[in-house]
Amino acid sequence: MRMRWPWMPLAVLCSTHLASTAYLPPHTSDVTRPYTPGLHLPLVRHSLVKRDASDLVSWLKSSKLALEAKYGYGHGAVGGAIVERRGSGSNLLTNQHTDSSYFGYIAVGTPAISFNVILDTGSADLWLAASADAVPPGTPLFDPSRSSSFINLNTSFAISYGSGSAGGFLGSDVVQFSGFEVQNQVFGVVSEITTNLLASPISGVLGLAFQSIATSGATPFWQSLVDQEGALNEPVMAFHLTRFINDSYVRSVEPGGSFSLGALDHTLFTGAIDYQNITESPSYWKLDIAAVTVQGMPLDLSSTGRSAAIDTGTTLVGGPADIIAQLYSTIPGSSPGTGTLTGYFTYPCETDVVVSISFGESENAWPVSPADFKLVQLDDDTCVGAFFQMQTSGSGSYPSWVVGDTFLKNVYSVFRASDPPAIGFAQLSDFALSQNGLNGSVPTPTNILPEATVTAPVNAASTLGLNVVLLISLYSAMVVHLCS
Repeated sequence: MRMRWPWMPLAVLCSTHLASTAYLPPHTSDVTRPYTPGLHLPLVRHSLVKRDASDLVSWLKSSKLALEAKYGYGHGAVGGAIVERRGSGSNLLTNQHTDSSYFGYIAVGTPAISFNVILDTGSADLWLAASADAVPPGTPLFDPSRSSSFINLNTSFAISYGSGSAGGFLGSDVVQFSGFEVQNQVFGVVSEITTNLLASPISGVLGLAFQSIATSGATPFWQSLVDQEGALNEPVMAFHLTRFINDSYVRSVEPGGSFSLGALDHTLFTGAIDYQNITESPSYWKLDIAAVTVQGMPLDLSSTGRSAAIDTGTTLVGGPADIIAQLYSTIPGSSPGTGTLTGYFTYPCETDVVVSISFGESENAWPVSPADFKLVQLDDDTCVGAFFQMQTSGSGSYPSWVVGDTFLKNVYSVFRASDPPAIGFAQLSDFALSQNGLNGSVPTPTNILPEATVTAPVNAASTLGLNVVLLISLYSAMVVHLCS
């Protein structure tokens, strides 16, 4: 059997905490406004590690279970911080392991030490590994004793995942991200981690969803930069993700596109941003799916929920079992997977499958490239599709669909925090498309001295600001980035 993509540990995919015993006590945060109009960093490639077919199918099963777990349980809430105006800037991203996972770097403590963290719009917590046990060699660890500004909040922190768990305690410290500095940012310090829950060089997760689903109860870093009126140019963050899944010579690290806060990069898209208001009160970044077509033929969506989480921390697209079965029924030669492939479907590799999705009240249908739909090639004739069956109820605040990077690589995506909260998509520009397959060098973490400091009251929110194109990494195989 010939496998197209390497397998990566499940933890790299994980990003939403599913259960937590953490309780966050009343707490105040200080946020510093950094100085820097923009930062552009080079990128690099590394060699690719290949796995056999048995690794691949095991990964598929674990990924499915973990993603279901990510959206299957409740979360708590509390906490807060504030910022003031900073302007905008931009950093480049890194694509690691074939479009599978995205990470950026943060700097924590005094003196500041940099860590790679997954950027995840499907979760709202920040946590870092602090123990060498069960993490790959070379993974940077957070050591509270090395920071003179760290405060132990004496509060336990426990997280359960679809395939493991992590535990430790809550602390607070100075955290720098995308040119901002937040003092007394609350985060999880994790000392007990299930083996393979993280993959080097990832040290943790930075959640970009709303505080209402934060298992720690803390105000997310980004939200501390969003809610203060007039703090930044625009209350937005945006992603442009590159594609290497169809590159025959793909390596473990590739140019990844860009991530921005506080402003849009107009060189990366054409036309207007098609904004659709998020459904319900802010929790996950969710939209209702209006229509799905396969090879131009519409699917019947009337039997199930349409709520979809737009999740940068997930590689694939998961949907209701009957709708996904209906999707593959339109593809001649397709068949449901069995055993460890249960929930997935195979189809003839020679078939170019085009799935298009529209959201909300929009008339725009956004197509997924056949290259992105073709997740894994098991042999010369048989491929596994990137849309899979997800066993979730879609009730309450939990979505029926999870739309990840398989879709998001095909659009310029914008997450707007207010006026009103919305998610927007736009067509990628020729320049953005030209970044697919581009060579370069990895961004180097740079700590920027803050220009001003603001002290925030308890439970305050904030406003998005800073156009930051961060380090992004994409972990190979069909990584359905799950827990956190």
